[in-house]
Amino acid sequence: MNDTEQEARINTAALYRLIALQGWDDLVGTHVSARIPGQQPRFLLNPYGMLFEEITASSLLTIDVEGNQLTESPYTYNRAGFTIHSAVHMHRQDAEYVIHLHTDYGVAVSCQKAGLKPINQTAIAIHADLAYHDYEGVATNLAERERLVSDLGQKNAMILRNHETMACGPNAGGAWQAIFRLERACKYQILAESSGAEINPLSDDIIRSRQDISSAPALRQRGEFIWPALLRKLDRIDPSYRE
Repeated sequence: MNDTEQEARINTAALYRLIALQGWDDLVGTHVSARIPGQQPRFLLNPYGMLFEEITASSLLTIDVEGNQLTESPYTYNRAGFTIHSAVHMHRQDAEYVIHLHTDYGVAVSCQKAGLKPINQTAIAIHADLAYHDYEGVATNLAERERLVSDLGQKNAMILRNHETMACGPNAGGAWQAIFRLERACKYQILAESSGAEINPLSDDIIRSRQDISSAPALRQRGEFIWPALLRKLDRIDPSYRE
């Protein structure tokens, strides 16, 4: 294992721990993956059966895009997770990290026909970079991969309708920034609408003014800025994710 792969393992394990700290985990469901640099596409995925708070750098599985598990482990991987994450890693060289969640507010917005509405500062920060993919059932059909990446295009955030949220990024911090904004925007929307009060709309000019804030270069820069602080937070709480 080279230093680059070890860094990817530590960062991926850190993302799992951060998700657990946010209360965004779903028992052993949902997934974070990271591309392993090399000629043959391979990526890291969680051992199916471990809680996110248990995952460490060494416990992550290496999977190729054909579905072969290249890591010896008492665990295997989730097939639906493989379908979703392999699709992105096969077609988006810039998507080094991919995060897919099942949260209360994310699922709620994914069930709404209008999707995420640009009604607050956080929502408009991701509005121009948000894609949608229609639900096709549990994602075990590999043929869905082509449709998923076609819908994603070059965007870095996606709502899988009637399912949940997904985000990708050029580094771990960028992927975290993208999913954090998306999840927060979903939460704000559900809370605002649940009050029953009339929503104050934003102008098109204001919405357009923040269209570049979630671009890949912006996410890379933001990721490099916030990631060291997030690792420090984890190290203070429990540094075992590095093992």
